[in-house]
Amino acid sequence: MSHVLGLDVSTTATKAVLLDAEGTVHAASSPGYTFETPQPLWSEQDPQLWWDGTITAIRGALAASGVEGDDVEAVGLAGQMHGLVALDRHDDVLRPAILWNDQRTEAECDVIRETIGRDRLIAVTGNDALAGFTAPKLMWVRRHEPDVWSRIAHILLPKDLVRLRLTGDHAVDRADGAGTLLFDLAARDWSAEVVDALGIDSAWLPTTYEGPAITGSISAEAASATGLRAGTPVVAGGGDQAAAAVGVGAVGPGVVSLSLGTSGVVFTATDEPLIDPEGRLHSFCHAVPDRWHVMGVMLSAAGSLQWFRDALAPGVAFPTLVDEALGAPPGSDGVLFLPYLSGERTPYPDPHARGAFVGLAARHGRPHLTRSVLEGVAFGLKDSLELMRTVGVTGFDEIRATGGGSKSALWRQILADVLEMPVMTTSSSEGAAQGAAMLAATGAGWFADVPDACRTLVTSGERVEPSPADVYRERYAQYRSLYPALAPTFRSIS
Repeated sequence: MSHVLGLDVSTTATKAVLLDAEGTVHAASSPGYTFETPQPLWSEQDPQLWWDGTITAIRGALAASGVEGDDVEAVGLAGQMHGLVALDRHDDVLRPAILWNDQRTEAECDVIRETIGRDRLIAVTGNDALAGFTAPKLMWVRRHEPDVWSRIAHILLPKDLVRLRLTGDHAVDRADGAGTLLFDLAARDWSAEVVDALGIDSAWLPTTYEGPAITGSISAEAASATGLRAGTPVVAGGGDQAAAAVGVGAVGPGVVSLSLGTSGVVFTATDEPLIDPEGRLHSFCHAVPDRWHVMGVMLSAAGSLQWFRDALAPGVAFPTLVDEALGAPPGSDGVLFLPYLSGERTPYPDPHARGAFVGLAARHGRPHLTRSVLEGVAFGLKDSLELMRTVGVTGFDEIRATGGGSKSALWRQILADVLEMPVMTTSSSEGAAQGAAMLAATGAGWFADVPDACRTLVTSGERVEPSPADVYRERYAQYRSLYPALAPTFRSIS
């Protein structure tokens, strides 16, 4: 047995990655799917898509690599965080999963704050009540779908529905569990205080595990479906951001992981829980045992570029579109873009926030707009980095970028210039799936612990140094002024 398998159950695809003991990715398979927006602010997905995608991804990776299922020593899981999967006593899905980017639960967030007290909620869970988290979704189901509520026997997060189908076990890693708003952050387990106060049956909650811990093994039925060996251990893994951070080696203080996917995340590990008392940053358990992390999240990062391409340049390849942006100067000749296309989390937890182009003139063309999207996302990520400094997270000196957007050399240079820090890539080309595979390798005993796995398997790639950034300091100050000015309009429009 010479390989481990990492799975990432994301919003748009399930990815399977085969990794050997030297850190070489032998194959990756990533069948895609869609999610639904049946009403304004809603975002839902059929969980069957994840299981079908998992079967296709695993079989595709095995076939592409020539690796036999018997040669896979362990499986690790990662996936989109915060989603609500409600199951009955037969483990049948009761309704479409409500996803992380769903924004329907503003009223339920208010109820949670009133019930527990906002300060107490942040002190226990490390987070304010935000629309994307799992607990407000549960409160919404109780209020609006009492028939579903009455039949719930288990609740899971998206990747853990795949775990259930693989192993038959109800389990969750502590990084993903901390993103439900039902966790005691310091204790690294469910908070009886919060669960009881919200009237949730604790029997619904899965057992929690540290990231590299084994939670079960591949069942005979799952082995037949996927081509893996029955009895193969499955480790807890991590929420997608914690797993991606493992993949780039952001497992201790001093390194910032920046994920430039559909959403954008700035992430750094801490040796103890570090909580923003205003709840603007997220504090979660890391996938690394006895470590935590602080995280800022913007909901539309590379997703902003996806929207821009689909709406204003349909059919144009992303590399072509981004190359056009080289024709516009830094600062986009005064055009600013607010990337709040799905509401926002950090630094403004506002489901009513909206996107905007500001500063348009007749002389501007598509290159200016494209570059302003790249810069607007970079400014939004800078918001998170600046907040980290204000709450005492310091000492980081490099940013390790991952996600599809980080493949763009221009975007990496803009990030380095805006953030005024070096930005580097790593050997972790497969993001959260690769981190999940590294957690599996640790659980299989290949390494003493997760940091040891990172030291062995993560190597540095291209490093981009920041250029003089006076124009970006000026544009960032202008960008920061826009949300306060436009927030009343956003709310009235919404």
